[in-house]
Amino acid sequence: MRLGPFDTSRINVRSSSAGGGGGARRAGGIGCGTLAIALIGAVVFGLDPMDTIGLVEGVQQQARPAQSGSGGSDDLTEAEVCATSAYATEACNALTSLNTTWEAAFDRAGIPFEQPFLDLYRDGRVATDGCGSATSAAGPFYCPADKGIYIDTSFYDQLAQMAGTGGDFARLYVIAHEYGHHIQTITGLSPQVRSAQQRNPSQANQLQVAMELQADCYAGMWAGRNRNLIEPGDLEEGLKAASAIGDDTLMRNAGQRINPESFTHGTSRQRMQALKLGLESRNDDACDVFFEAG
Repeated sequence: MRLGPFDTSRINVRSSSAGGGGGARRAGGIGCGTLAIALIGAVVFGLDPMDTIGLVEGVQQQARPAQSGSGGSDDLTEAEVCATSAYATEACNALTSLNTTWEAAFDRAGIPFEQPFLDLYRDGRVATDGCGSATSAAGPFYCPADKGIYIDTSFYDQLAQMAGTGGDFARLYVIAHEYGHHIQTITGLSPQVRSAQQRNPSQANQLQVAMELQADCYAGMWAGRNRNLIEPGDLEEGLKAASAIGDDTLMRNAGQRINPESFTHGTSRQRMQALKLGLESRNDDACDVFFEAG
């Protein structure tokens, strides 16, 4: 995807060292919502699930005020963070485009818009401002309590192996999906879903799947509204990535019995269909279909 260069005046980016938050400007506020694909690493690679417990517990306690992280890369400017690696530059380019696309959509709807921040780290542990801490095993995730997208860029190497493609669109799909969870948070959908899950625990997984599929659809919508930037092979790369992280595929690859009742993100087929729906419709309203049945 031929993204333009990042614009530090339109993005909020920081870099965290192992063991702490910090870095460039930090977003604030308290939100409600859901984790994105934080547990993929533990499921696929057989890593210790205890590494992700702090993150899960943090989300359960997300009503607490945001706390300033310690450590990190406070000496790096946003431009320097974006230039730390090719993956970082690509992520900053994507964030610039995502902010521009979604802010325009909110403006047209007459709804106030709030940007997320992006925290890029690699091969370490990250401390969030509201969702506890996580290691590289957690994979990319969104923290609704501090409205931050956290990406360990080493995950992209793992994704290339999982999806069988090293193309950029697979990586862009990941960040656009996490951004979709931010949209769900600032529109108020996330707290509504969480409340519904608490009222009806038997529907909790079904509602979680709907959240994830809508985030996939939002990722496709962003790409669809920037269709002039899409290159040959991009769609195939995105679909392969969506297929690789479907619940049924993850369970099968982990040697587990496929159990639809434990799905949290949707099947490979569902995730591919959701991504295509957003891309072909180019309309975020079309992504509401995942909640219409409920």
